Amino acid sequence: MPMRFTGVTRVTRVTLFVIALIIGSGFYLLVRQQLAQVEPRTFQATEESMVDAAHILAAFVESDIGGEEFKSERFRSAFDAAGERSFEAKIYNHLKKTVGMDVYITDIEGKVIFDSNDGTREGQDFSDMRDVSLTLRGEYGARSSREKDKDSGSSILYVGALIGTPDKPWGVLTAYKPQSDVLPIVRRREIEIWSGTWLIGGGILFLVIVVFLWQYRPISRLTDYARAIEQGNRPTLPKLGAGREVNTLAHALESMREALEGRQYAERYVRTLTHEMKSPLAAIQGAAELLNEDMPLEDRKRFLSNIHAESVRAERLLNRLLELSALEGKSRLEATETFDFREIVARAVDQAEPMAGLAGVKLEFTPTELPLTIQGDAFILRAAVTNLLENAIDFSPKGETVDITLSHQDEQLTLIIQDHGPGIPDYAREKIFERFFSLRHLKAGRKGTGLGLTLVKEAIELHHGSISLDSDESNGTRATLVLPRANM
Repeated sequence: MPMRFTGVTRVTRVTLFVIALIIGSGFYLLVRQQLAQVEPRTFQATEESMVDAAHILAAFVESDIGGEEFKSERFRSAFDAAGERSFEAKIYNHLKKTVGMDVYITDIEGKVIFDSNDGTREGQDFSDMRDVSLTLRGEYGARSSREKDKDSGSSILYVGALIGTPDKPWGVLTAYKPQSDVLPIVRRREIEIWSGTWLIGGGILFLVIVVFLWQYRPISRLTDYARAIEQGNRPTLPKLGAGREVNTLAHALESMREALEGRQYAERYVRTLTHEMKSPLAAIQGAAELLNEDMPLEDRKRFLSNIHAESVRAERLLNRLLELSALEGKSRLEATETFDFREIVARAVDQAEPMAGLAGVKLEFTPTELPLTIQGDAFILRAAVTNLLENAIDFSPKGETVDITLSHQDEQLTLIIQDHGPGIPDYAREKIFERFFSLRHLKAGRKGTGLGLTLVKEAIELHHGSISLDSDESNGTRATLVLPRANM
């Protein structure tokens, strides 16, 4: 059964989403908890300062009275002057320019006899207000009341201080301050908390995602690698970084692949070799048995010729199988060198010249003037080019020419081998690179080994190139080989 590798990407996304959700929820709860404390603590600090201010001012009023009736003109002029003062107090990031606190004074009955805010509350009865009633009873008196019932921003904080002694109280001085005066500090602090928390949370989440992807991207690459193997391709082992565990897994997977492929190759080649060798061996055996009988000299020569031809065919089949098995067992080139591809093609042409001469076919080689540097295995590539030339010669009529052209464009080089034979039939075009598929040669009148083009395809793919065969009944077959050039 073929292996299936599904769900890795989806699991990765779901896991990252869950991690992000947990981190986001945790930081959101943390921010909410911090924000819930900002406003109360700010007002608490403000109230603490107002307690001091109220008692200091109450002491001034107490000393100013001196047993006489309270005179509000002196206090009013002092607060008016304070309200007209111009200053800039930079309290951290908050700029304060005006006095934001006022006072009112009530007598022993709770009636307001002085209000620094233009006398707004003077004459009103505040005996039921907590800042007045509690302070007159000797307790801490404070309250927070809204000027407008539906507007939380209109709240005012009141803090009372006793004028006189607990046994002989004269009245109450209440310091009051609008909460809106400190709200800018609260809002700025909330913004700082949001910004800082989300910056830290975002940084942690980013780090988690980076580490997560750093761990899982190699697994995703290994998944693609395994899928490519499953589809019958020959991918190179991807680069997985410096992680020890994932590299150990990659090498174990590659070793398993090589071991499995080695068994499959051995089984397949033993089976195919047995099948393919039956035909030439049967022909040789039949011809040898007939030679023991009396027959005309012409028949004897014909049978001897058949024995020789089938022996050559068997030898060629064995050689092609050995070459192909060596290539198919490779997932990558182990040893490479840099060389000029023009020299490889020239040697292959020289090697094919005797075969072309016997077939009455002429080879026309047109190389490019510039060097075509390539990185790879020169022996494997020469074998591939030789097989293409032999294939073109086998299917070329006597007296025809095989044209060999080398060219280059950008980072690629192109080899074109054009014969002028009958071309490839439509039914064979999709099978032409399959192992043991062959057409009948013009010269020999019999099929070839069916391994030459398979060997070419394997060799070119090892060099990250491509090979294609285009056929036209009037112009023959054109083999186009494309390889990447090496950078000098």
